[in-house]
Amino acid sequence: MIIIGEKINGSFPSAGRAIAAHDVEAIKHLAKIQSDALAYMVDEDEDSAYLDCCASVNVGEVETLKWMIEAIQEVSDVKICVDSPDPRVCLEALPFCKTPGLLNSVSLEGDKIDVVFPEIANTEWNVVALLSGDDGIPQNVEKRMENFNKLMDATAKFGIKDSRVFVDPLVEGLATNQESFLTYAEVCRQIKKDHPTIHITSGLSNISYGLPVRKMLNMGFMCLSMQAGMDSAIVDPTNRDMMGIIYATQALIGEDDFCMEYIGASRENLFGPLPKN
Repeated sequence: MIIIGEKINGSFPSAGRAIAAHDVEAIKHLAKIQSDALAYMVDEDEDSAYLDCCASVNVGEVETLKWMIEAIQEVSDVKICVDSPDPRVCLEALPFCKTPGLLNSVSLEGDKIDVVFPEIANTEWNVVALLSGDDGIPQNVEKRMENFNKLMDATAKFGIKDSRVFVDPLVEGLATNQESFLTYAEVCRQIKKDHPTIHITSGLSNISYGLPVRKMLNMGFMCLSMQAGMDSAIVDPTNRDMMGIIYATQALIGEDDFCMEYIGASRENLFGPLPKN
């Protein structure tokens, strides 16, 4: 499972306050606690984790990303996920990173793919691609797969391998769309059937928006989505319950030989000791 640490995002209150105050130490702290939580995973595979870096500011976004990235890299060697709704901003921020990471994101909306793909085609940068377009989020599996096929046409055109692409099939709130997860899961399965090396990613919080005890729905979504083929998620790696669910699910779906990752993570106390009985 590839974890994208979510905490350095200006849309979250604590990070937003730090960014507004230009509080470098606060950003370093958020980077350090996430890096520490991911250390076991990164030791096993350096491509298994990223730290999201999203400024969420209306003015001076590139300059803000620059000092944020520099602060993160002072305390962490985890690769960075450069995150902005404006792909041009992402491209401007890439040179601030010491090593290629993940660009978040492109979609079929407007000229985003045409702007980004030529620039990253001959690099080692990976990319998050949303299955939305000029008409927003498609409301059924067929239309999302139509968008996926258009995305694959573009990756083929620019020579971008499947393994460099993190597809976000998009999940809507369950409170307003009771088919939300079912649609998401079926898209995951169809993508993985013909493109097994492509990555599938998602944020978790959308599914539970507007509902009580959101963490329960988020953890349920994680389990079922992993079974459907999701192999990446934007998540809080310091959330011990969620990390425990991830390791447990990997073991249950046959992606952890002899449960060694689960056992190792437990020994590292990443999600607490095993129950006595």
